[in-house]
Amino acid sequence: MRVMVIVRANEKTESGKLPSPEELKDMVAFNEELVRAGVLLGMDGLHPSSQGRRVSFSGGTARVLDGPFTETKELIAGYWLWQVRSLDEAVEWIRRSPFRSQTQEIEIRRVFDAEDFGANLSPELRAQEECQLARATAATRAPGSP
Repeated sequence: MRVMVIVRANEKTESGKLPSPEELKDMVAFNEELVRAGVLLGMDGLHPSSQGRRVSFSGGTARVLDGPFTETKELIAGYWLWQVRSLDEAVEWIRRSPFRSQTQEIEIRRVFDAEDFGANLSPELRAQEECQLARATAATRAPGSP
C-alpha cells in the first residue's frame, strides 16, 4: 500500500528557518534507509504558508487568500510518499526518523489506488488516468525539466 507521511507545520517551519546542517544530515541518512528498503517513492519540504495562497470555491466563485495562514496545526511542512505493507510498518519507519528527538506531529494516510474506486472508475477513465500519469512522469524526467 502507498501512504503519505505528512509532516505538520509548527512555529519553526512557519518562521522560514531552515534546518541546521546536522538536521539535514540526519534526514538525508534516514531517507537513504528508506531508499535502500524500497519504501521511498517521493518526498518534498514546503515553504512556509506566508509564501502560499489558499483558494476556496463556493457557488462557482473562487476566493484567493494570501498567506500566512494562522492555524499551524492545519498546515503541512512537508511529506513523504512511501510504499509499505501496512500502516503499522509506516509507523515503525517514522519512529526511526530524526523527528523522534524533536517535538513534531506526523500524520500517516493511505493513498487511494485505482482498485479502491471499484466500478465508479470505468476502464476508460482508468486507462486515461494511467496515460496521464505516464505522460506526467515522462515530462518530469525529460531533459531540461526542472
